[in-house]
Amino acid sequence: MTVYARIDSPLGALLLAGERSETAPGGIALTSLSVPGQRGGIAVRPEWIEDACAFVPIAVQLRAYFAGVDTRFDIEFADSGTDFQRRVWRALDEIPYGVTVTYGEIAARIGAPRERVRAVAAAIGANPLLVVRPCHRVIAAGGSLTGYSGGLERKQQLLELEQVLLPV
Repeated sequence: MTVYARIDSPLGALLLAGERSETAPGGIALTSLSVPGQRGGIAVRPEWIEDACAFVPIAVQLRAYFAGVDTRFDIEFADSGTDFQRRVWRALDEIPYGVTVTYGEIAARIGAPRERVRAVAAAIGANPLLVVRPCHRVIAAGGSLTGYSGGLERKQQLLELEQVLLPV
């Protein structure tokens, strides 16, 4: 059963969706975190149940992140995606707060050949957990901002929050 909640953030109203889990804080394993107008973002389905209380532990962490207080998330994610996507997403999870890496660096970290950089970029673009799985920390080889399904303005906003200095 999918449950969902909306929480306000500097990026707009975040839509959180998850599945019940006995091991997760608050009893929810997060399946999606999307922003308004996100390319490929989810929409609430009629059979979903709204349960803001179930997302309180996640909401607390998100608010602390946006306030610049916390730099890490302790959130259980529901397993999704292909094996390749999960490898890419695990590499995203390892990018420290305030640090950027390139798509090529992510490819190298997962042992993918250089010619698979586009596939890596596609897997990053399919990340269902914006903000908490930090795909916003991945930039082009020349340092430019590219490919954020939540919009480049939001990517810039998140990097500024993390005090990342980008080449001008």
